[in-house]
Amino acid sequence: MADDNSTMLEKAVQILVPQPCFDKYFVDFNFFEGACAKIVISKCLGFGIILGSILVKLPQILKIVKAKSGQGISLSSIMFELIAISANYSYGFQKSFPFSAYGEGLFLAIQTGLIAALVIFYGGNLIGSIGFTLVYTLIMAYLMSPLVPMNILALFQSVNIFILCLSKLLQVVANYRNGSTGQLSAITVFLLFSGAITRIFTSIQETGDNLVIMTYVVSTLFNGLITAQVIYYWNSKKKTE
Repeated sequence: MADDNSTMLEKAVQILVPQPCFDKYFVDFNFFEGACAKIVISKCLGFGIILGSILVKLPQILKIVKAKSGQGISLSSIMFELIAISANYSYGFQKSFPFSAYGEGLFLAIQTGLIAALVIFYGGNLIGSIGFTLVYTLIMAYLMSPLVPMNILALFQSVNIFILCLSKLLQVVANYRNGSTGQLSAITVFLLFSGAITRIFTSIQETGDNLVIMTYVVSTLFNGLITAQVIYYWNSKKKTE
């Protein structure tokens, strides 16, 4: 029984401290291995992002439900963002990257899909909301299956960078035209911005894939721009009160 518990604990630790770093730390007691330090930090940050992603868009969802409105939220932007998230997650899954390198995509896709469905629903289109949910579920089932060719996913991931730019630009323009950020949640925006910055480091460490790294660089730039808008319009609102 004790051996089983020890084995389970060892496996649990190796989620964050994989081999050969586990042996270097806990067998050789070499805690000054620079390469292993980067790997462990990357793993911890990666799983931290995944844990945070479980609830990252909950403030946005609650804000829409409370207001019974998606006012100020660009549906086109949400749709393009959902495409970008889905492409990134399915690409990481099919390339067999460590889950810590892309796992937040699963939770972001669920929450972003729910936001899109809510915006459609509160726009007065119940059938459209249900239809969107069914179609998106079927598309993701295909992308996660062995049926999809890897070259298609690689192309999808390449186009993903431009889709990401477009999705964020649409929201930036919507904010500018409205003179406010509407029902956008400041908490969600700040968390997405900080998560994108962190993902640049973890992607370099865990995937080395230039497409993935560039995706997060672009995401950081545009999420930073939206964050700046949230701060600007919040300060402007305070001045007028």
